[in-house]
Amino acid sequence: MPEIVFDCCVVSNFALAGTLGIPEALYKGRAYLTDFVAAEIMRGIQAGHSALEAVPKAVRAGWLKETGLRTAEEKRLFGSLSRSLGLGEASAIAIAKSRRFLFASDDRAARAEAAARKVPITGTLGILTRSVRRGFCDPRMADECLSRMVDAGFFSPVRSISELIRE
Repeated sequence: MPEIVFDCCVVSNFALAGTLGIPEALYKGRAYLTDFVAAEIMRGIQAGHSALEAVPKAVRAGWLKETGLRTAEEKRLFGSLSRSLGLGEASAIAIAKSRRFLFASDDRAARAEAAARKVPITGTLGILTRSVRRGFCDPRMADECLSRMVDAGFFSPVRSISELIRE
């Protein structure tokens, strides 16, 4: 399983649904968020979204790691991407490209930028689907998770993870 870097939306979907255990099971010790994404999460917590407190707890627990831009290549790509994307998405793509990580985003523009740079991409639904295929949860549990995410504001193009597993 590759290392993965999350944008704010994907990690927030799991936190708001109370199901960060799913990405933890799949990516424990290989999961990252950038310092820019961590700042976005903190702003969400300060705005009253207390369920997001699960994200800094995951960082303190060590299964999710916070990282920053390290190399000149990462900083250059971030500078270029931040003209059209949010800082969280731009930093995550720069790190994914440089370190050969999987990029987790549901943002259409961010996914297009990542794809243009041949960065492998997944999203909320991809992670839920992979968790079922790997046996970390059953389809019913994944659907319950998806339902909680939708209740918290996630727009899902599918009603059931079973629709994706059949593909």
